[in-house]
Amino acid sequence: MASFQTLPGFREFYPDAFAQRAHIFRLWRQAAHAHGFAEYDAPVLEPLDLYRAKSGDEIEAQLFNFVDKGGREVALRPEMTPTVCRLVGEKANALKRPIKWFSIAEFYRYERMQKGRGRCFTQFNADIFAEPGIEAETELISLLVQCMTGFGLSAEDFTVRLSDRNLWFFFLEAIGMDDARARVILGAVDRYEKIGDDAFKDYVSQFGPLDPAVKSQVLAFQSIRSLQALEQMLAPLGGEKLMARVEEWRRLLANLEAMGIGEFVSVDLGVVRGLAYYTGFVFEAFDRKGELRALAGGGRYDNLVGKLGYAELPAVGFAIGDMTFALLLEQRGLTPPLVQAPDVYVVIGGPKERLSALGDIRALRAAGYRVDFSLRDLAFGKQFKAAAESGARLALIYGSDELAKGVVKIRNLTERSEREVAKAGLLEDVRSYFGG
Repeated sequence: MASFQTLPGFREFYPDAFAQRAHIFRLWRQAAHAHGFAEYDAPVLEPLDLYRAKSGDEIEAQLFNFVDKGGREVALRPEMTPTVCRLVGEKANALKRPIKWFSIAEFYRYERMQKGRGRCFTQFNADIFAEPGIEAETELISLLVQCMTGFGLSAEDFTVRLSDRNLWFFFLEAIGMDDARARVILGAVDRYEKIGDDAFKDYVSQFGPLDPAVKSQVLAFQSIRSLQALEQMLAPLGGEKLMARVEEWRRLLANLEAMGIGEFVSVDLGVVRGLAYYTGFVFEAFDRKGELRALAGGGRYDNLVGKLGYAELPAVGFAIGDMTFALLLEQRGLTPPLVQAPDVYVVIGGPKERLSALGDIRALRAAGYRVDFSLRDLAFGKQFKAAAESGARLALIYGSDELAKGVVKIRNLTERSEREVAKAGLLEDVRSYFGG
């Protein structure tokens, strides 16, 4: 007999697991709606050119891409940012600004599987377009924090590490690096935490040995972990661009403090984000224990809409992956037991009683109640056992005596009490029980 298995890196969700994931998505949606974001969706299959030179070499190498039956080069989306830029760019003039959108969508990357990472995963994405100031970063970091604290996580569980690619470029320029060298250095900084000095091999292969004094300055800059240390290191360099950017840092951190979320945010110049399109402030969320890969990440990408051929539009956004986040909730004991129980279980005596019950079952379901019953003709005892095991709060009993009197017997399965109600008033009686 043939046995078919799920492809490596892909997932299926049986009802209990699906309910747990739906719970996460529900709270993420609540946080987004509370912050005034509107939900959207987009195609899972996109033109391959959308990702070429837009997402960076790392993602392009991980694409599930092929030529479709129409001869088009296409790819399953590995991320949402290029797609949402395309959507906004096409109708930017007709959209009310600032544009605050979010999505919960599935993505695909052919990469090495590990804990918290698969080849098919779901992300919550939130983006703000047409707002160039740090107010957009403030709003998004606030949303990110609520997306996590809504589950009971605290500042002891996670931190949002904040950095700045613009500041990095200004700093590297001030110590004598041109744009090409600066970009390779940023790539090294992005990998330094994982592989140490080997991160600088690309620089050496392209530009020759890195001056030890310059390397020392780079490593000192990436180790900065406070605004005070940042100000102290940049003060001797001076320069209008650097000082103006430091002032932006002061304003952003003051905003986050004023919102009451400063304790969740830490200055960390070691974060630069690997994707090629980031331009300004960038941030990543990590669990405090350091046992998991990044929980979330994002930043400003002011040039990407323009690179796709549309009018320039400032933008900033972030994404949270469901796999690592679910692992964090599990580790902290914050995965709730989700009971998928009916509100009402209907116990039916026989064929005539079933005909009497079916209309009431439909009416209760149409009113929003979850109603279950046996699809087979079973003895009363087996049906009462099924009602008790279902977790329902009420059982509605349709027997021959009830049918003759035009009533329905309601049994409270929690209190083990019973009473009869007129069949015509059943819906109102059930509604009053549930507080409707």
